[in-house]
Amino acid sequence: MTNLPRYTLRIPKSLLSKIKYTANFNGRSKNKEIETAIKRYLNDFERLHGEIEVANEIED
Repeated sequence: MTNLPRYTLRIPKSLLSKIKYTANFNGRSKNKEIETAIKRYLNDFERLHGEIEVANEIED
């Protein structure tokens, strides 16, 4: 078991199918593929707009 927070993501089936395809291609789970895509997006965002400062724990 992990201490990572859980988050339910609702996305169209067609997008999930594409994520499954790329995950299999890259040898990752769908979850890791989504995590990798988010990290890339945030790295690109921060490169353009500067680092995002966050507290140790984020609450909704």
